[in-house]
Amino acid sequence: MSLSVSFLDIVKAHKNLKGQVIHTPLISSPALSAIADADVWMKLECHQKTGSFKARGALNKIASLTEEELARGVITASAGNHAQGVAYASSLKGASALIVVPKTAPETKKAGIKRYGAELVVYGDSYDDAESHAYELAKETGRTFVHAFEDNEIIAGQGTAALEALLEEPDFDVILVPAGGGGLICGVALAAKAINPDVQVIGIQTYASPPWYYSFREKRLAEVVYSDSLADGLHGGITQGNLDLALQIIDDFLLVEEEHVAQAMSWLAKEHHLMVEGSGAVGVASLMQGTVPDLEGKKVLTIVSGSNVDAGKLAEIIGKHAYGIG
Repeated sequence: MSLSVSFLDIVKAHKNLKGQVIHTPLISSPALSAIADADVWMKLECHQKTGSFKARGALNKIASLTEEELARGVITASAGNHAQGVAYASSLKGASALIVVPKTAPETKKAGIKRYGAELVVYGDSYDDAESHAYELAKETGRTFVHAFEDNEIIAGQGTAALEALLEEPDFDVILVPAGGGGLICGVALAAKAINPDVQVIGIQTYASPPWYYSFREKRLAEVVYSDSLADGLHGGITQGNLDLALQIIDDFLLVEEEHVAQAMSWLAKEHHLMVEGSGAVGVASLMQGTVPDLEGKKVLTIVSGSNVDAGKLAEIIGKHAYGIG
């Protein structure tokens, strides 16, 4: 689908979400600044309701539905965080939510979905499998499908995370954004470029799921190979609508290794006492490894996008990785 989201849509979403989402902390990190040789700040969406920024888009989308659509119920596919956001937003409206997640979704995300009263279906080995099944169920049940990222209201809602940060600190030179389907980075770029057209917005993916990296360079939806990833929330394909939008407003996409994601998760736990899932740690991983070029002396924002990691998995990662970087 063709997407048309404006800065005004993000400002309206920001107004509508007041009191419904947490105004998450924006903190400077002297330790990460020293590693990156830049002035590094983190927007802690890991402290957001439902454990990730996804609550923003879901609340904005569900609020846009008609009474008739809400009465029929909603359905979505998700790696886990969008699902929790939709379950939470639907529960506030008294609407029925059916959520399809792949087998790879962490237990903590499945538990969160059930906690908000949604019906959970586990299907397929990847997000793409879960999404195909959800579309079939939407046809069978008449429920309204809520796409995780190819949706105007979802993108506007996600963009409020950047607007919040930029209203506090408007002079960032570079913003690093975890890139999965593209809802967050498209929303962030729309907000950031409206406030400062010169700011660089760079998406970070893992080598295990790199569709943005290759599609952005080829300017078309590229075929890529997927493998298991700690950053499960970023795993899966992208759509033409998001790619068309991204090509207009995003500066670049870069890749990080799984090992570096694990190191960043461990570092965030030890240095900042933050419980961060792999998807939320990719920007920090890129800074720790020097993946982003020409940062010296610049003011850099990275979105720490979520906290929904199984505690046992995080403990295992922390146990494996020394305090330093490697």
